[in-house]
Amino acid sequence: MMKKKTTFLFLLVLGLAAFGSVQAGDLEPPGPPAPTMVTLQQIYDKLDECTGGGPCGVPKTGQTGCWDSSGFSIPCGGTGQDGEYQYGVAVDPRFTDNGNGTVTDNLTNLIWLKDANCFGDRIWTDALEDANTLADGSCGLTDGSVVGDWRLPNIRELQSLIDFDNFDPALPAGHPFSGVQSYYYWSSTTRASTGNQATNVHFASGYTQSGVKGVLDHVWPVRSGQ
Repeated sequence: MMKKKTTFLFLLVLGLAAFGSVQAGDLEPPGPPAPTMVTLQQIYDKLDECTGGGPCGVPKTGQTGCWDSSGFSIPCGGTGQDGEYQYGVAVDPRFTDNGNGTVTDNLTNLIWLKDANCFGDRIWTDALEDANTLADGSCGLTDGSVVGDWRLPNIRELQSLIDFDNFDPALPAGHPFSGVQSYYYWSSTTRASTGNQATNVHFASGYTQSGVKGVLDHVWPVRSGQ
């Protein structure tokens, strides 16, 4: 009996939600019921929404072209390549130059240092230190940031900047960054199989690999959106 009563109450609540608010004594709802059926695509769209940040989901790679196995450009139709489907999340405009030495990525809500070559070549431990101690007054910053606000990006964050339809640099067209080097940039992520190496991204091609922590790569600090 208790199970039947609980089921009835649940259905009653659903019925009231569908018909809207009904005043005591009303025999008819104040208007037609709101639509309650949704499509599968609407469910997917809802799952892609974020709260308090950039869009959720897997981002587009940016690639719009297609190539054969010899490297020649071909029409994308029917190839099944990335350039044909172009699936993923995108925003426009992708970046906002904040005018204070920082750039906001509107896709991820991350804030990047605009000057991508403030520190030059650094070994990994120095790159971490450079990013962790960055603050207003350095590298063209007038954003009021203090020591501890900035950090070295993890590998996923660093990869998120890559646009695979461009090269040298492999960044979205019209990006507002300055000093981007066609070379490797350190991430804060260590390669688990070899603890003396950290992952990095080559910003000429978008290639990701790992390097011994004692070699020289570039530094591109990031901080979380506000």
